[in-house]
Amino acid sequence: MLDDATFTLHKGESICVVGPNGGGKTTLLKLALGLISPQKGKIHLLGNIPSKTRRQIGYVPQHINFDAQFPISVEEVVLMGRLGTVSSGKYYGKEDYKAVTHALEIMGLSEEQKVPFYALSGGQRQRVLIARALACTPQMLILDEPTAHVDANAEKQFRSILDKLSSTLTIVTVSHDLGFVSAHVKKVLCVNRKVHIHPTESLTGDFIQKLYGQEMRFVQHGHCEGACNHD
Repeated sequence: MLDDATFTLHKGESICVVGPNGGGKTTLLKLALGLISPQKGKIHLLGNIPSKTRRQIGYVPQHINFDAQFPISVEEVVLMGRLGTVSSGKYYGKEDYKAVTHALEIMGLSEEQKVPFYALSGGQRQRVLIARALACTPQMLILDEPTAHVDANAEKQFRSILDKLSSTLTIVTVSHDLGFVSAHVKKVLCVNRKVHIHPTESLTGDFIQKLYGQEMRFVQHGHCEGACNHD
């Protein structure tokens, strides 16, 4: 549950949402996606209520369950992002395939377009899911724990792609990876029942301990750039 959550995110900004489990991050995402309505007050996204702007938002979930035996290609997964926006009624048209091709190019996956989804690495699958979100040509991208299941090299590549996307999209990233947060954005949205926006520089050890209620330390590893967090 969130209490007195008042904040403004400006168009074109990139921000990370941080906070302890149970602090309200999932509730905040559901409100932004129009899946639930606030009990009090109101929320506007892209100038309207979330239920009216849902199709202008690309959402990448934290977890995806799929049958490894199901014969679906990368292209077909990304085409799902065109559902509700298909250009020719109930069938995919040229504009839909064009959007898919462009999204895969952005994510560096053009050569994997016809590859079975199950044959990809964890990092590649994550990029496919982002391509699926981009296929609807959104104005805002919401990413839920995008680095939770990728290795250091995949995270570095992912960070570079996000930096490029931030020039044209408003990006909201939910993450427990405080190293990724500190390297990627200038502002953090701290959620623990209440919501506050802070500059990334405020992510000191004392600040994080107060937010999470336990010690969270930045640890520099030799095999990757940036810092990684450990409980």
